[in-house]
Amino acid sequence: MSTEKARFAHNPEKIALLTDSCADLSEKQRKGKPIFVVPLKIRCEDGEFSDGVDIFAQDIYRRQCAGEMPRTSLPDGGEVDAVLDQIAAQGYKKVLAVHLSGGLSGTYNLIRLHAQERTDLEVRVFDSQSGSLGIGSTLLQAWEDIQGGMSWQELADRRVPRLLENTIPFFSVDTLEYLQKGGRIGKITAVAGTMLNIKPIIGFSSDGQLSSVAKVRGRKAVQPKLVEMLQRHAGVHTRYNLAVANGGAPQEMAELAKKVKAAFPRPEHFWEGEIDATLSSYIGAGVLGACIQFLD
Repeated sequence: MSTEKARFAHNPEKIALLTDSCADLSEKQRKGKPIFVVPLKIRCEDGEFSDGVDIFAQDIYRRQCAGEMPRTSLPDGGEVDAVLDQIAAQGYKKVLAVHLSGGLSGTYNLIRLHAQERTDLEVRVFDSQSGSLGIGSTLLQAWEDIQGGMSWQELADRRVPRLLENTIPFFSVDTLEYLQKGGRIGKITAVAGTMLNIKPIIGFSSDGQLSSVAKVRGRKAVQPKLVEMLQRHAGVHTRYNLAVANGGAPQEMAELAKKVKAAFPRPEHFWEGEIDATLSSYIGAGVLGACIQFLD
């Protein structure tokens, strides 16, 4: 069997998946899958870098500790076109694109505008109204669905919108400093939270903005609260995927993973991720995240 025939053996409609660097999918998770990534940009004191290419979360934490405040910006338009050219050159005909919440970034709209110009690709672009775990879980499940024979029409019209609607991520931040400096919360809130050792649990509101959905006092209370938040949304669902992520806290993520698995023992998939440089610029180090994605 030729290389091209092998590539499309379980993907006869030649569907590719497109996202940005905020999907937090590792190279290992993307391997063997047609997942293409457009990097967001990070502006630092010594130049502009591409998220996940020449700057990573650990670089952001080091800069923040040194007093620098890296700033994020949209992907380069030329890179967007180059990735779409690459997708077409590899023989794909259709593209499912899922991007960082439009409430946080103009990336979704940028991709949508560039996709409209393509005559060689049929592209459906979705605003995830989420980030990190929410995007990554949706893409990985969409690939499972493609491999299982789901049609382009079903995926684009019903499956992906429903996955996005039923993917619920939460994460904690260890410090409110960067949310405050980035204009996401007020200074008084940040100071009060720091003095009281408050750790907010953050979700996404209906408009895709970051939203404080719960608060705990002290870091030890974070993991049980994240599990509780997932349980609160579980309802009568019996089919689900789970995911956890961290930003500079891998050991705590391993602990969280055990707690989540104990609370939800029968996931169809369990994924782990590391927060990207872009989101790390907003929220700093010490981040823990958990996500549940309902499939029924």
